[in-house]
Amino acid sequence: MRPGQKAIVWFNEVTKEDVPTVGGKGANLGEMTKAKIPVPPGFIVTADAYFDFLAKTKLIGEIHKLLKPLNPDNSNQLHQIAGQVKQLIIDTPIPPEIAKEIEQAYDKMDGGLVAVRSSATAEDLPEASFAGQQRTFLNIEGKKEVIAAVRGCWASLFEPRAIFYRHQQGFDHFKLGIAVPVQKMVQSQASGVMFTIEPVTSDSNHIIIEAVHGLGEAIVSGEVTPDLYIIDKKTTQIVSKKLARQEHQLVRNPGATGEEANIWAEIPAEEQTRQKVTDEEIIKIATLGKKLEDWYQFPQDIEWAKENSEIFIVQTRPVTTIKENAEEEEEIKAPVLLTGDKASPGIASGPVKIIKDLSHIERVHEGDILVAEMTTPDFVPAMKRAVAIVTDRGGRTAHAAIVSRELGIPCVVGTGQATKKLTNGQVVTVDGSHGKVYEGKVTRRIKTTAVSDLLRESVKTRTRVYVNLAQPELAERVAGHNIDGVGLLRAEFIVAQIGEHPQYMIKQKRGDEFVEKLYHGINLFAQAFDPRPVVYRTTDFKTNEYRELTGGQEYESEEENPMIGYRGASRYITDLAVFKLELEAIKKVRREHKNLWVMIPFVRTVDELTRTKKIMEAEGLKRSKDFKLWMMVEVPSNVLILEKFLEVGIDGISIGSNDLTQLILGIDRDSEKLADTFDERNEAVMVALERVIKVAKKMGVTASICGQAPSVYPELTEKLVEWGITSVSISPDMIGTTREIIAKAEAKLKNK
Repeated sequence: MRPGQKAIVWFNEVTKEDVPTVGGKGANLGEMTKAKIPVPPGFIVTADAYFDFLAKTKLIGEIHKLLKPLNPDNSNQLHQIAGQVKQLIIDTPIPPEIAKEIEQAYDKMDGGLVAVRSSATAEDLPEASFAGQQRTFLNIEGKKEVIAAVRGCWASLFEPRAIFYRHQQGFDHFKLGIAVPVQKMVQSQASGVMFTIEPVTSDSNHIIIEAVHGLGEAIVSGEVTPDLYIIDKKTTQIVSKKLARQEHQLVRNPGATGEEANIWAEIPAEEQTRQKVTDEEIIKIATLGKKLEDWYQFPQDIEWAKENSEIFIVQTRPVTTIKENAEEEEEIKAPVLLTGDKASPGIASGPVKIIKDLSHIERVHEGDILVAEMTTPDFVPAMKRAVAIVTDRGGRTAHAAIVSRELGIPCVVGTGQATKKLTNGQVVTVDGSHGKVYEGKVTRRIKTTAVSDLLRESVKTRTRVYVNLAQPELAERVAGHNIDGVGLLRAEFIVAQIGEHPQYMIKQKRGDEFVEKLYHGINLFAQAFDPRPVVYRTTDFKTNEYRELTGGQEYESEEENPMIGYRGASRYITDLAVFKLELEAIKKVRREHKNLWVMIPFVRTVDELTRTKKIMEAEGLKRSKDFKLWMMVEVPSNVLILEKFLEVGIDGISIGSNDLTQLILGIDRDSEKLADTFDERNEAVMVALERVIKVAKKMGVTASICGQAPSVYPELTEKLVEWGITSVSISPDMIGTTREIIAKAEAKLKNK
């Protein structure tokens, strides 16, 4: 290992920033541990250890020789060469010093049963995601067995599907590393998957939970059709439940390890139709989902497990298939052959190809409908050739569903009998939006009232539509949409990725390192959106959040109510050294991209704004033609004496509707009991919004609002437009919808 590299790190030592070292799964396990999500404990064998293994064993040259003649489109050759590479890795002993560290870490966990999972360093990223590419080993026990499982994970980086995928994506086989999280095994009585956005329609108002008896591998593989629970995201109340019969479950095989560690067990007849988790547990799981979406500031795809009465989260990643309200297709009037779960939207027709054995996937040609009992990652090459997919088993989070959404092709899962009822060559139409398979080729029809994604992308509005962002890896993808810029770039996620309190870094004479990392994070957004404006909200960590950073407890006191404590502008004028580091990072970005503006949050008094502005000017950040200074309006004092705040000299305001509603109504916005009362349409809040927008307009200052309200409440948006708001800033999944709502509001106003 090179100086500074580690073979082993623990979950609490890593964050989302550490993907190059610990991969997507490992980074998210660390990030969730930091967020105090109930995660089974564990450690990670780093990608550095994997690269060290390749170098010390001189395997790279041998693998190169094996891969050189490969044509990835030749399925038989692909499987043959992949098998040789995997066997080579499995047969090669791990260097003793790395093996010893793994064994010591396992001992430190007190041994016992563990899950050993692969975490590739380009896996679980929004633009490089594909379901189930590498191996997972469950119920592993013993030092030698853990070592063997780690080597098995390393070998799985060369599964046929993984080699094929890297070839398609243009990834270098040897620049892509793999880390291996080793985690205490949860013996699940029930388990499943949760999406904090509806995965088929991208409806952000609901949380979708799927659940099965036993271990969760059954649900992703599609072996079992799960229960489906739909939860209202705002109230966490259960909207609907669809229970599925489950005849067998995946459970631990006592005394067995490795491939034999888990077995299928029959479920007693009287238990087969029982709801997998209680209503109370459903709400508890959904609440954890909301917490994770709030932490990551982006919809999440989450794996959970229940052991006894405890709920654990074992993985999360960004949802990679968000669509801006897929076009509304009229249900087809034609003979229905099969009905299942809608898994990926759209309609496609073609001849059926039934694949019952993996060795026959070559039979699927361009334009075919792939029909199988279920799919596995090895089906991906055939899935890429198909125009639609139908399966007997599985739910919305099964492999077939996830991959179909990523490929953008229709999919219907859980039909029960597709492989028996359909015949090879039979022409059918798959309607993924409604979960149906029709006889023959049916012409697609769209309701005249619907607006397609293409039309939404071309809608023009006078009111600008900005986006709220926090995660750097999403910048480039979101920038490709019909969006006018970033109206709220949150600093907190970037600082959380840095992971250390800035004062702690200053004390260690590492202030420049903080500046460099903050600059790098902000610069990704400025570059992706240039020349469109990026409004960066300066750090608004609360004391409890700062205390979570390394070294934070030395500099942060415990506050009774951090939400209205030492935060926002009050920090800048007090903790000048840290604010100067942030300003230095901003200046560094602006040397390359002049589209970066600044917004000051949680300004309680006019004096705070005046002093903050003076500090910025002294550091060389003065308002100009290409540098705008905004203030958040989220404290009632901002509303009551807004004229005095604007007289200080700023270019724009942005209404933080969550905090403003919270403080006007005196409601903790996270309170479940008061959730129904927390409403931006409350009369008192509406009076405040109207005053703020009209005062800003009168004084020649731009007015924006950041939050979900404009995309959730069309009637509120109408009022905002009527009062003269100049922009709204919303989450990425609501860009097209909000643009359409605003266009209608502007047209209605014009016709008055």
